[in-house]
Amino acid sequence: MERWNAVVVGGGFYGLYLAEQLAARFRRVLLCEAGPALMARASYANQARVHNGYHYPRSVLTAVRSRVNFPRFVAEFAPAVDATFEKLYAVARRGSKVTAGQFAEAMRRIGAPVEPADVGVTRLFDRDLVEDVFRVREYAFDAARLRDVMAERVRRAGVTVRLNTPVEKVTPLPGAALRVRAAGADVAAGLVVTCSYAQTNAAAAASGLPVIPLKHELAEMALVEVPAALKGLGVTVMDGPFFSCMPFPPRGLHTLSHVRYTPHGHWYDPAPTAAYAVAAAAERRTAFPHMVRDAARYLPALARCEYRDSLWEVKTVLPRSEADDSRPILFRPDHGVPNYHVVMGGKIDNVYDVTDELNKRLDAPPTTLREAA
Repeated sequence: MERWNAVVVGGGFYGLYLAEQLAARFRRVLLCEAGPALMARASYANQARVHNGYHYPRSVLTAVRSRVNFPRFVAEFAPAVDATFEKLYAVARRGSKVTAGQFAEAMRRIGAPVEPADVGVTRLFDRDLVEDVFRVREYAFDAARLRDVMAERVRRAGVTVRLNTPVEKVTPLPGAALRVRAAGADVAAGLVVTCSYAQTNAAAAASGLPVIPLKHELAEMALVEVPAALKGLGVTVMDGPFFSCMPFPPRGLHTLSHVRYTPHGHWYDPAPTAAYAVAAAAERRTAFPHMVRDAARYLPALARCEYRDSLWEVKTVLPRSEADDSRPILFRPDHGVPNYHVVMGGKIDNVYDVTDELNKRLDAPPTTLREAA
């Protein structure tokens, strides 16, 4: 049986980043990705937003952590960050859970730059429906470039990456080591970190370990070609059942997402069927006509955007996030068995909060993180 100091489950951005961090501590680190490519699921199919706190005026903790992590992420991953567009946040007059004044004050308190948008830009909005429009500092990331950056970094760190290798079970071995069943073969590990997002509970459930309550949605991001008036802009109307239209750098298009129409059904863990299996069996009929019809009421130029394609993916959150739209990290150390740690993050740029928590855990005595014997 192969022996590893650490096994990381999941080849999304979080898995790659954590594997690199662990390789600085341990000699032998294995990363197992169930699919045929790295960063090909939720790390790719999303709004590509590098958060700076603006999206969370009702969740102070999430807003503050985004604000703190924003400059760090932008500096570390500059080649994969698109800062070439102007980002606008508009607050709806009716149906919003915050007023324009409350939004501006919330951002002032966390130190996020916010200023009134130029008149030429505000004219794009229907001011009968939009209370105010703000110019902010928020960027997008290019998931394809970010994947290439991280693949090279884990290679340099000496991480062994195995694709098409789903982790099926994790069970204890003598001496606090763990047996990991991956693609039908067993390996031994001193430490296992799972960060497989929608599949967070898959190995735990098969291993008789506790299942974490999670909510899953089948989410659609419409990919659109925006009219000339909206090129070079990213727009979010909030805070309620509204929409975002963000640049999507890997395709040179924009994503259009809508709080009401992006979700195509939801379900909860514990569930009898794995999240990706549920999503694969679901009907996929685009809701773009509904998205654009409603969004164009607030931003009329959107009526002229052209639909190109849709990104479909499972979005996973903690059920309590439904109340305040927060996106806290999930970190469950020693989840059901010593040295089996579970991680889930809702935003790509908050990976630093995860690494901070994991490092605290690894630095705390007692440790039994030697190579599995």
